[in-house]
Amino acid sequence: MDKQSNKKKKVKKTEVVTNCDQLPQVINHDLVNINIESLIRIIRGQKVMLDSDLAMLYGVETRALNQAVRRNLKRFPDDFMFQVTKEEWNALRSQIVTLEDLNSQNVISNILENQQEGVLRSQIATLKNGRGQHRKFLPYVFTRNGIGMLSSVLRSETAVEVNIRIMRAFTAIPDIVNNNALMMQRILHIEQHQTETDEKVNQIITTIENRLPEQLPEQIFATGCVWDAWAYVSDLVRSAKKRIVLIDNFVDDRVLSLLDKRADHVEATIHSRYYEPFQTDLKKHNEQYREVLFVQLPQKNHDRFLIIDDDAYLLGASVKDMGAGMCAVTKMQVSPETILQLI
Repeated sequence: MDKQSNKKKKVKKTEVVTNCDQLPQVINHDLVNINIESLIRIIRGQKVMLDSDLAMLYGVETRALNQAVRRNLKRFPDDFMFQVTKEEWNALRSQIVTLEDLNSQNVISNILENQQEGVLRSQIATLKNGRGQHRKFLPYVFTRNGIGMLSSVLRSETAVEVNIRIMRAFTAIPDIVNNNALMMQRILHIEQHQTETDEKVNQIITTIENRLPEQLPEQIFATGCVWDAWAYVSDLVRSAKKRIVLIDNFVDDRVLSLLDKRADHVEATIHSRYYEPFQTDLKKHNEQYREVLFVQLPQKNHDRFLIIDDDAYLLGASVKDMGAGMCAVTKMQVSPETILQLI
């Protein structure tokens, strides 16, 4: 009895634990109807196959296949098998979208012959079945050498038959298809990098805008805040979409410089007293820059107003003198047309 027990123990120690026949069969398929070429991907410039696709061909679970490989990990160096990065996995799943975009522009027809186009189309069409779309872990991929090693790990007639077909499929794929698939991967990587850059730029712009001083409907400037007052009115001018109307008894060439900050399509009009030196400045200005219209005030007005589109602002001082003494800018509730009718 003791001898028999020892023999049994020895058998257990030398028992092959990675035999494919011992792994649970989960798919019953006809290998003849499977297009293996469509399952070969191009990652890091190499022809590879996903662990999930290989498991499907062998008729086992992906988890079981990877467990069998881990038991023989020394047989699978980095040039035989590696785990894809998150970016590579996202790019691989996005290839089908890129192909559809290229087809809409008739680009592929100019790059590949009909037969080659069909191979490239089938190479990424299988992504539509959603296999591995919600995997908990990033997939492993096997190169041709790694797939060849699988035949020694998964010892079954199915594994041998599948490996023979895979080796032939690797040889059958034209190099031009591989090159264009690699090109698409690089384009996807550039597009992804550009998207990330755009997002960062938008975040920076948003942060800057959030930190800019808010345009308040009522603003008061202390004596000496000449620049703050000038910057505030300048921002109002820049915000105009249709028109700017300034009603001010006293203007000079500084007002013309202020109005030149407006957008190209915005009209500008000054209502003011007739002053000969300013008329000379206005004439020379309009000969070179966008025209600023002038309307002579029929009477002397005490207050100053600035109309921006459909909003009217009461100015506590002439634009050219704002900030020299304490003054305020107040957004009014009255319609701009009401003010223009009273002039």
